[in-house]
Parts: sequence; structure tokens; C-alpha cells
Amino acid sequence: MTITSSRPAAVARPAKRLAVTVLVWLIVLPGTAWAVTRFFGWERGLLVQLFAFTPYVAAAVWLPALIALFSRRWLAAAVAVVAAAILAVCVIPRAVVNNRGPAAGTELHVLTSNVLAGGADPATVVGLVRGHDVSVLAMQEFTPGIQARLTEAGLDALLPYSSLAPEVGTTGSAVYSRFPITEPGARRNGGGFQQAYGTVQPTGAGPLTIESAHPAAPYSIGALGDWRRDLAQQRPAEPNGTPRILLGDFNATLDHKVLRELISHGYRDAADADGAGLVGTWGPYSGNALPPVTIDHVLVDDRIGVRDVQVHRVPRSDHRSVLASLVVPAA
Repeated sequence: MTITSSRPAAVARPAKRLAVTVLVWLIVLPGTAWAVTRFFGWERGLLVQLFAFTPYVAAAVWLPALIALFSRRWLAAAVAVVAAAILAVCVIPRAVVNNRGPAAGTELHVLTSNVLAGGADPATVVGLVRGHDVSVLAMQEFTPGIQARLTEAGLDALLPYSSLAPEVGTTGSAVYSRFPITEPGARRNGGGFQQAYGTVQPTGAGPLTIESAHPAAPYSIGALGDWRRDLAQQRPAEPNGTPRILLGDFNATLDHKVLRELISHGYRDAADADGAGLVGTWGPYSGNALPPVTIDHVLVDDRIGVRDVQVHRVPRSDHRSVLASLVVPAA
């Protein structure tokens, strides 16, 4: 008579179950850590760059939640679902029209464009100004060369007033306006970029302070200090002062705490208010695998309303231009 034992199989089953449980947790924990870090604004070091891609992670974290559910690891599934819900709450409102602000006032179209060290196509920029009745244009990485090419393309005839700080390379800045500019100037931030500014008064409206924002990029660990300081030192909106519009390349998304803190000082993000807050404005559109992220913004004083925001491609620039139709306080 042959006697067989089922003991090895019995031992194997708990070991297999433990291995599956460990694997599920290894899949679930990265998204959970991301959600916790995003919720508390704890991004540091290399996470700063990675957190620009949070909207993509917010979509991807539902997969670990499904894996945990189908494998019946209920605690892991609960943790994964909570993490996915946290990221959804952080991201989805940008795709929904919300809090556009005042609807009554004078309409004003503004445009911001990073012209990539002066290499962007000037005809496209001028075409956007002409075709969309733009009254205020802000540019970053503004050079003497593109200033001359924009003049040749007819920009000065459309926007005859300006506050300019052209420089060779990536540090220059510009503000052009249909209306006279008072108190023009430019300031150099800690990261080395110029920020042109000035005060304009649209027809039928009160004065507005415009600034072409360009904080330092968080391109390395060593640059993070300048990046944080430049964003923290952007001028806040003053409830009792002249309404302010900050527009430009902020080198930050709404998933960076330091930008959210800036906005909390009396601003609204125009694209976020219009439900266009997930449209990518910077990204390698020439074959690079990295997906676009939203780092160009129009921040408006809470006293200014938002009617519409569009994003437009500009050839020979790695940024897209952001066009905002605003409602500014009447005179």
C-alpha cells in the first residue's frame, strides 16, 4: 500500500498567498505614497520634477486599486482606492469650470508666450495677437533678435506700447500693450530671469498691473532653492491695491505646493477656473517620450473674472502660448 501526503501542497498554498499579498502591496504603495505627498505638499528633491506629472499618476493609480480588488486583498484595495480618490480630488477640478469670478466688467484678452531663447516663430505670435484681439502680450526668453523680427511682423503696430528687457539667451522678458504703459520696468529674480512689468489702463476699465513671470526652473537639486524663492517672491495680489495679472512660464504646476501658495494670496488660475487646467503647455512635441505638463499660467487677481482660456502651439518653441479672455473691473 502507498501512502501519499498533501502536506507540501498545504504548505505551498499559504506561501503563495503571502507572495501575492506582498506583490499587491508593492504595487499599491507607490501610488499611496504619491497621494500622501501631494496632499500634504511634501514634494522635495527629485520629486519636484516628478510631481509635474501628477495628473498622469492620478489616472494610473486606479490600476493598482483594481488589481488589489480582483486579488481580494481588501485592506490593500481600500488603501489604493483612498489614494486614487485623493489624487482625483486634487486633479479633476482642473477639468471642470469653476469659480470664474466676476462676470461684469470690461473684456480684456491677454496672451503669454515663452519664445525659447528668441527662436519661436514671430509670425505665429503676431497672428495670435491679431486674430484674437489681444491687448496685452507677455513673453519670456525674449531676445533682441526676436524683438526685431516681431517688429518686422507687425507687432508694434498692434501693440505700440511696451516694457522690454531683451537679453541674449533665456533670461529676457517683455510686456507689450495696446494701451499706454505707466511705471514700466523689469526686475531680475534670484534664478537670473528678468520679469518685465508695467501698469496699463484698458478703455473703460481701471488700471491693472501686468508682470511677465518667469521663476527659475527646478532642473536640478541645486536649482530648487532659486525655484522656491522665485515663486515665493512673486508679488501677491493686494485687495486694496491695483488689480494684478501675473502671466508667464512659472516652471511649476498646480501640483507644486509653492505655486498653490502663491495663488492663495489673492489670485485665481485662469485655466483652472475655465476647466482647461489639464491642457499641457510645455512638452517635447518633437518625438521625446515625456508627456506635456502645465507650467505656463495666467494668474489673475480675485477681482478679475475669466471667460475663456485657450492654448496654442507656436512653431520653434517648446512651450505653447496661453490665451485668456478676462473680465476686468470697470472704471
